[in-house]
Amino acid sequence: MRFFLLMVLIAGTAMAQEYPSKPIRFINPLGVGGTAEALSRTLAKGLSDGLGQPVVLETMSGAAGTIGAGFVARSAPDGYTLLYGVTGTNTIAPAVYRNLPYDPVKGLAPVSIAFQGPNVVIASTALNANTLQELIALAKAKPGTIHFASAGNGSMSHLNAERFKTLAGVDIQHVPYKGGGAAAPDLLSGRVQMMIETGGSVLPLIRSGKLKPLAVTTPERSPMLPEVPSVAELGMPDLVSVVWGGIFAPGGTPKPIRDRVAEAAARAARDPAYRKLVADLNNEAVSSTPEQFQAFVRQEMARYAEVVNRLNIRLD
Repeated sequence: MRFFLLMVLIAGTAMAQEYPSKPIRFINPLGVGGTAEALSRTLAKGLSDGLGQPVVLETMSGAAGTIGAGFVARSAPDGYTLLYGVTGTNTIAPAVYRNLPYDPVKGLAPVSIAFQGPNVVIASTALNANTLQELIALAKAKPGTIHFASAGNGSMSHLNAERFKTLAGVDIQHVPYKGGGAAAPDLLSGRVQMMIETGGSVLPLIRSGKLKPLAVTTPERSPMLPEVPSVAELGMPDLVSVVWGGIFAPGGTPKPIRDRVAEAAARAARDPAYRKLVADLNNEAVSSTPEQFQAFVRQEMARYAEVVNRLNIRLD
């Protein structure tokens, strides 16, 4: 057994030394034309510069990203097929879908986080609350009268609002929509009063004064909204959550190869021009080691699984 493990290690090291020697497929499991495609395309260019081989972005959408994620999980573990994974595909989907076409833990190996940004607690301008504390006080004074929008049952916006509901001890009502964009008209008109949505999606509406930001769900204030307090500083550290995107390889991909890709991601994240491109897409460029990213992903999975299991949310 010891000899076998030694041979595997030697083989993995040899593969990494010659990796990459051909173009790499980078799968975007989400839709065309959205922020995910723009970010993954930017990341593909950054990885290509760092690895010295073309990193070709392919969009393979469907079933909330699980089709593309499953394709990567079934691919050869040689570093030539990578996944752009996000909160939904890699930490929420394992909890809400009954029959995933892949093992989210064994089938996909974390390589590096690449982007992060805040969720934002936003309110309609018609709501008589300008701070998170005022929202909580209003919800307690008038239980059941405040409605929160979400991008759909089991979505990140739904689960984070349910966490807020529990942590704040308030009775607010869920109104699911088919995507965050579909919720915007009712939020703007005041038909629904609040939402916890990804910063990148709502920043234009916040900056134009059409929606009120009450808090960002990051440990500290976000550079995207420096004037908005964080939930941690407002005394709700358990509401902390970030929107993120990162790189995953098929399970079993040798660690030296994953390290090589992570190094390329770190190099991109240090480049000022690259960082500006990401900032223009309302995100922050970051990086990590595979080990750091794995620990983070497992923590995120546990965070969302708790809410899903408590509410018994299951999707086919």
